[in-house]
Amino acid sequence: MVKLNKIYTRTGDDGTTGLASGPRRDKHDLRVEAYGTVDETNSTIGLARLHTSGMADLDTMLFSIQNDLFDLGADLSTPDTGEKLEYEPLRIIEAQATRLEAEIDALNAHLDPLRSFVLPGGSPASAYLHLARTVSRRAERLMVELSRQEPVGAAALKYINRLSDFLFVAARFANDGGKADVLWVPGKNR
Repeated sequence: MVKLNKIYTRTGDDGTTGLASGPRRDKHDLRVEAYGTVDETNSTIGLARLHTSGMADLDTMLFSIQNDLFDLGADLSTPDTGEKLEYEPLRIIEAQATRLEAEIDALNAHLDPLRSFVLPGGSPASAYLHLARTVSRRAERLMVELSRQEPVGAAALKYINRLSDFLFVAARFANDGGKADVLWVPGKNR
């Protein structure tokens, strides 16, 4: 169990931070950027949840995702170096991505097919979910870049890819089942 008695440690004053497995990295290190952007995604979902309390099923899904994102941050902050650790590191598993797929399908079953691209907006919940989607896509880009330099779990990459899909469908669901979606009209303002 996590226990935080003291919030500041002063160890980061030199521009470094400690990974969960112990080594220190620069705060601008790609791994730190990746798990920091996962944290940013989580915070953005928290904003969206301020507007989803009336959608119990969706809100429950988002709450589960917020917990998963802490798992993902723990996964990313413990690089797999091949060395044995004193503890079993927390890793994203395939079942978490599979659950997202099932939730995407459940939400999407209530939506009309798209006739155009969707502009972020409509309801406050939808707008924040679209924002979370774009932040999760940035996290994914960072994770993919990181995976070209250091090991990143395949399940973690799959999860972050599915998450942006989930957030897109959730944003439509939050817009009165897609009926309040704001659609792109190509060339409208020419």
